[in-house]
Amino acid sequence: MTFLASSGGIADQFGLELPKLIAQVIIFGIVFWVLKTKAFGPIMAMLEQRRQRIADGESKLEKISKDLAEAEANAKARIDEANIEASRLVKDANESAKALAERKQQDAVHEANQIMAKAREAAQLEHEQLMSQLKREFGRMVSDATSRVTGKVLNSDDQNRINQETTAQVSL
Repeated sequence: MTFLASSGGIADQFGLELPKLIAQVIIFGIVFWVLKTKAFGPIMAMLEQRRQRIADGESKLEKISKDLAEAEANAKARIDEANIEASRLVKDANESAKALAERKQQDAVHEANQIMAKAREAAQLEHEQLMSQLKREFGRMVSDATSRVTGKVLNSDDQNRINQETTAQVSL
């Protein structure tokens, strides 16, 4: 009881009255309940929503980072594939160009050989024509010289015989 007596003395000393204390405790309880349900509850719910959105944003950021890294890796792989394909195409083009150049060179050599053969044939034909013309002219000159030397007019049989003899001797 000393405690109660001493507590009653302390309560009197501080001016505490039990009905007012109980009323203040009830008011505090009501204010606490109102704040908890009307203020702290919505604030805590809003803070929880924000925390959830931040967590979702961080997970999305991680996903985006992973997707970006994967996209960069895919892009690098495609670029590498494109470079390899381009190198192969350039190599194929060079080989085709070399083969085409070689084929064109062979065609040019073949065409040059054909031109040379035709030129030889033409030269041979022209040589033969000139020789034939020369033989005729030489035979005519021999016939003219014979007719002048002998003083006799040669008939066509005599001219043909002299031409044939002259041609046979010139050919040898």
